[in-house]
Amino acid sequence: MLAIVFVALIAVLQYRLWVGEGSFAEVHELRQATARQEQENQALRQRNRALEAEVRDLRTGLEAIEERARSELGMIKEGETFFQVVEPREGPDGGGS
Repeated sequence: MLAIVFVALIAVLQYRLWVGEGSFAEVHELRQATARQEQENQALRQRNRALEAEVRDLRTGLEAIEERARSELGMIKEGETFFQVVEPREGPDGGGS
């Protein structure tokens, strides 16, 4: 009878070890989730550093503002001449026009 109780106790403990709360599978899954979250946090830290640098540039210098105006709004300085280069479209035979 005592042997049956010990076997049952070992079976219950093994079940919890492999399947129940705090099991190897759950610990492995939590470690993977932690690693994924750490990678995401690292990417967000990098993005935050880039944004902080951009904010610092915008607060201290006009060069960043000028660059944004040129690239995003297509603005030019007074006295500059705007040139638009148009590439010829290729025809169906692969040649120009």
